[in-house]
Amino acid sequence: MPVLRRLLLPALCTAVLTVAAALLPGGVHVPASRGWTNQAAARFWTPERMADSMPDSGLPSDPGDPPDLITPPDADVGSLAAIGTAVHFEGIPTVGMLFSVGSDLAAHFCTASVVHSPGRDLLLTAAHCEGGSHLGFVPDYRAGTGAQPYGIWAVDREFTDPRWTPDDDAASDYDFAFATVSRGPHGERLEDVTGANRLARTPGYRNRVTVIGYPHGADDPSDQAVTCTTTTGRLEGEQQLQMDCEGFYSGTSGSPWILDYTSRTRSGTVIGVIGGLDGGGTTDRISYSPFLGDAALALYRTATQSG
Repeated sequence: MPVLRRLLLPALCTAVLTVAAALLPGGVHVPASRGWTNQAAARFWTPERMADSMPDSGLPSDPGDPPDLITPPDADVGSLAAIGTAVHFEGIPTVGMLFSVGSDLAAHFCTASVVHSPGRDLLLTAAHCEGGSHLGFVPDYRAGTGAQPYGIWAVDREFTDPRWTPDDDAASDYDFAFATVSRGPHGERLEDVTGANRLARTPGYRNRVTVIGYPHGADDPSDQAVTCTTTTGRLEGEQQLQMDCEGFYSGTSGSPWILDYTSRTRSGTVIGVIGGLDGGGTTDRISYSPFLGDAALALYRTATQSG
């Protein structure tokens, strides 16, 4: 499952990563540009630029196996997916696309979700989704040239565990990250607009979860969110989770694994993210997640206490 793993990063995000802001103690990244606001993000990320930012190519899934994901009529995300196959749907406010700008590169490169925090401004994604100096989060992204239903939010800080290192299998257990976003033009906070998922420890290896993400248009031309509800297991030889569900292509790194998802609130409890070993998987069929335990909760506290 190509999910913006390490193999894709050089091709898609090298230019972005080279302009990443300095790493501060504790894994805190402050974007280099202080002028990057929600208003600036909205001016830059026009509907046309968003549409043009999708990569022209990505890692293939199994050869000769193009995406064939179908949304049932009047489908409800809580019962959308048959086991083993992701389906398209309109998306939910608590999950969205991450866009990045760096050098001459502007692209959708990962997925993130809103998690509850005291500041009501916090995102959860994968650590290997660390971007450049101009990151934008688009909740419930909609393809086309219309306005986004929940706006565009400028990322102002990123937080990774200091033990996280790209291209290091031993560090893949720490492939999770948080980010804060700026307030809206009228002082509004992200969570007040979109709602939020709760964050909790991963309770064990076997869980019934709903996973929601945004594949790249190159792999999935619909340019629409996908979801799958399935039961997780343990990734052999690792202290990480694994799920088997076809359709999580490049761009779905950082997708939340949601326990007890309800269609009424369109939210639940996040216990994992697509990430971990090999950047979250090696085909679109099998995805991994780091175990969210003491390290993830400590990083959460760092992110929520950083002013």
